[in-house]
Amino acid sequence: MSNAISLRGLEKTYANGHQALRGIDLDIKHGEIFALLGPNGAGKSTLIGAVCGLVKATGGSIHIDGHELPRQYREARAKVGLVPQEMVNEGFESVLSSVRFSRGLFGKPPAPKLLEQILRDLSLWNKRDDATMTLSGGMRRRVMIAKALAHEPQVLFLDEPTAGVDVELRRDMWAMVRRLRDRGVTIVLTTHYLEEAEEMADRVGVISDGRLLLVENKTDLMARLGRRQLRLQLQQPLTQLPADLAGFPVELVDQGRELVLDVARDNQGIADFLRRLAANDIDFKDLHTSESSLEDIFVELLRKPA
Repeated sequence: MSNAISLRGLEKTYANGHQALRGIDLDIKHGEIFALLGPNGAGKSTLIGAVCGLVKATGGSIHIDGHELPRQYREARAKVGLVPQEMVNEGFESVLSSVRFSRGLFGKPPAPKLLEQILRDLSLWNKRDDATMTLSGGMRRRVMIAKALAHEPQVLFLDEPTAGVDVELRRDMWAMVRRLRDRGVTIVLTTHYLEEAEEMADRVGVISDGRLLLVENKTDLMARLGRRQLRLQLQQPLTQLPADLAGFPVELVDQGRELVLDVARDNQGIADFLRRLAANDIDFKDLHTSESSLEDIFVELLRKPA
């Protein structure tokens, strides 16, 4: 079975000489949620634009469900739905008319029941006759998603979909994304809310300066690059670490009032470390463990030189 998206050597250099994409190789599987992360200007929106046929690549190849861009543009583009980052002003057109028109653009026959279900899923059915321009920003964002889904795409791109959306709408939106994934739709999203990517994504790609730094299963990435720490608040400050603790990955912080131990994923070494503390008459009054978040890993990756 072909991938939902397959990119090989994808390049984009703009007329002013700026190289936004530098040899991107990427496969995105059918039915997965893929999070593309990177700072502003990293190339995320350019990559999405190229795959959606809105930006003309200057090198490499793009295949969507086996269809090549730009040679098979119509077939490839029909597979894709896009929710852009920028809000679009729809004027006085009603919600239902706007969504119906988007379906017609792809030559799809009328499907009133389908469109009703899409609007109901997005809590828009009771707004179907309202002019889109009269809706709140969060509701207009939902209309954009409804339009992207109207032609039943197999791949849905969400470019910063929850920017400016309140917490309740964001939660509803991600519930809808999960339902789409369960129906086999491939979801590609960019987001500045890394906790969303951590919760939602199956795999993560990190892009910086037009280059993919990595593509990895989210769970494997967090296990490989994440850190676990044991922090102990001491009863009495230490001026230096006892020699007996020299073999442990431990650091004395907070003016000697706290010990921070890097912990293996299987917690090995903790019991031995605590025994050594007791043997050196070092008492602690509190301890807690912490794990790296996807945000911690992301920030650390971007600090590393390319």
